[in-house]
Amino acid sequence: MFIPDGTAVEYQAPNREKAVPDTLFEPFPVRPHMLLAIDISNTTIKAGLFQEEQLIDHWRIATERHKQADDYAVLMLNLFQAAKRSVSDISGVIISCVVPPLRSVYRELAEKYLMVEPVIVSPAIETGVSLAVHNPSEVGADRIVNAYATHTLYGGPAIAIAFGTATVFDCISADGAYLGGAIAPGMVGALESMTRRAAQLYQVELVAPPEPVGKNTVETMQSGLVLGYAGLVEGLVKRLKAAMLSHQPSDAFKVIATGGLADVVYPETDAIDIVDQQLTLKGLRLLYNLNR
Repeated sequence: MFIPDGTAVEYQAPNREKAVPDTLFEPFPVRPHMLLAIDISNTTIKAGLFQEEQLIDHWRIATERHKQADDYAVLMLNLFQAAKRSVSDISGVIISCVVPPLRSVYRELAEKYLMVEPVIVSPAIETGVSLAVHNPSEVGADRIVNAYATHTLYGGPAIAIAFGTATVFDCISADGAYLGGAIAPGMVGALESMTRRAAQLYQVELVAPPEPVGKNTVETMQSGLVLGYAGLVEGLVKRLKAAMLSHQPSDAFKVIATGGLADVVYPETDAIDIVDQQLTLKGLRLLYNLNR
């Protein structure tokens, strides 16, 4: 195997054989359970390493549909090496994937390089969430994971907002049912669309402007994008919350946000109660335990 800088390294598959005790009375050594949770979205692949309940390492890499299992394995092994972790410590893998071609790629990676049969999130496994929608098979794996994590960690009723390729609003009832939600364009995609179609607009940093009334092109674009999306969040949360509470009144309603741009929008609105950047990885760990 070759690391990208050209250095040749020998890959050794994890040794899954149990050590034999020296005597009949010596117990087998017990290692902490190590779980690798992988969330594959259209833009980013997030991976987290859990030791029991603690998230001890996490990484983000770009989603590249053309790569094969060997390509991703080289990258992942390098990340593990940099973090001074060993793949032989991994005893479980769970994968959430909304990019169909990569589902089999990461299954092969888990089986070939980690020697572990992965749990693949789908309505076919125990999800802990009843899907109260017209077509349950259409619900993305990441939405199932976020719904279960939100209800388990924060209760319900609740709305989970994921700021990613799209801005996704997931509605969860007080008893943990997934009710549906809303999908809006993502902020990065909106920026790219504007700069591609308007000759005098260009890429800007997605941060809040000094004031809502922009004084130059950068500030006006930041106002429209960051403050505009804060307004979108406020408007949709108000409507979704009203619809949910009309069926099941509650004083415990919460709005949880996750995704890279959640930290940008959160200070600009009071519609979000909590930002949890590791919501999906935490949900994957919870789902793995449910299916162990």
